[in-house]
Amino acid sequence: MAKEKVVLAYSGGLDTTAVIPWLKEKFDYDVICCCVDCGQESELEGLDERARLSGASKLYIEDINDDFAENFIMPCVQAGAVYENSYLLGTSMARPAIVKALVNVARKEGATAICHGATGKGNDQIRFELGIKALAPDLKIIAPWRMTDVWTMQSREDEIAYCKSKGIDLPFDASHSYSRDRNLWHISHEGLELEDPSCAPNYDHMLVMSVTPEKAPDVVTDVTMTFEKGIPTSVNGKKMKVADIIRTLNKMGGENGIGIVDIVENRVVGMKSRGVYETPGGTILMAAMRQLEELVMDRATLEEKKNIANKMAQVIYEGKWYTPLCQALIAFVQSTQEFMTGEVKFKLYKGNIIKAGTTSPYSLYNESLASFTTGDLYDHHDATGFITLFGLPLLVRAKKMLELENTKTE
Repeated sequence: MAKEKVVLAYSGGLDTTAVIPWLKEKFDYDVICCCVDCGQESELEGLDERARLSGASKLYIEDINDDFAENFIMPCVQAGAVYENSYLLGTSMARPAIVKALVNVARKEGATAICHGATGKGNDQIRFELGIKALAPDLKIIAPWRMTDVWTMQSREDEIAYCKSKGIDLPFDASHSYSRDRNLWHISHEGLELEDPSCAPNYDHMLVMSVTPEKAPDVVTDVTMTFEKGIPTSVNGKKMKVADIIRTLNKMGGENGIGIVDIVENRVVGMKSRGVYETPGGTILMAAMRQLEELVMDRATLEEKKNIANKMAQVIYEGKWYTPLCQALIAFVQSTQEFMTGEVKFKLYKGNIIKAGTTSPYSLYNESLASFTTGDLYDHHDATGFITLFGLPLLVRAKKMLELENTKTE
């Protein structure tokens, strides 16, 4: 009788490598490793040998960069979805994209379970598991770090010793570094001095994609971008697909100290956690979208879209990508992108994004209306009646309050 198969979300790191023999020992599974490449730029060479050495029967390396960029990142960029005013959802957007790939591999292999290495204190366990429940409700979910009765390892030293006890000698050491998550959109950093909110981040030791604004060159970088229906199409005259535009902006932004955020955020599980995020290209892309949006989008739609953006950021942060609500929010945002076409120019300088002009065939900016001289569409006399009606509730209330005040003094 064939063994049941489990698909393991595999990074190639110590944690998920140690899970392979553990799954075989505790559950007698046939372990299928799946490394989902969403732009983390980790070393993928040698992963197959490492996975097999650790006892996996197969390794999939799934490249989802374009799917991630076009179908997960862009809806959030178009919405302007930012969690707690600072976090550009880099990990939050990636998890549902990764889950989609894991489920596809599980279906292809006829697996009965999916295993992930997320901890029991973080948000990722929620994102992985809500995604799996939505896409594959029949699959079992295995979360070793929550199974403290059978998963007894509590440190890197424990994991290394466990692997050696199984005859697996791996090129890992027990040194502790920042806990990082990288993809096409960003890199996050947690741990070490960041666990004490009174400490400043050690940026010289930490940063991977960026330099600090102080160390950025004392020269302006000029950028011109074009958009068609809410999708970026070129940078400085060079047409590119979305993933390559993000890579290009990452390089530009990183060199100029753009998009470094130090935040104490509220996790879904109820605790506060501190992290530093580098999102150089994402910060630029979202600023460029807003620059075009303010020229093209009408006031009422823009106002409602801001509400949608806040709700969408919360929903996605909480791992609810594959819900009717999230898809409805995305659909609303998509309906606002029809006329988001144009060109934006800006300058990058020492952590700043400085506007340098915006044009669009759908611009709602009317020079005749906006100028201080009288235009054909605007009669100054009309403002008198408008202000009378617009201020009527205020006037009525003020008169009532004055009347009550006078009554008291009589």
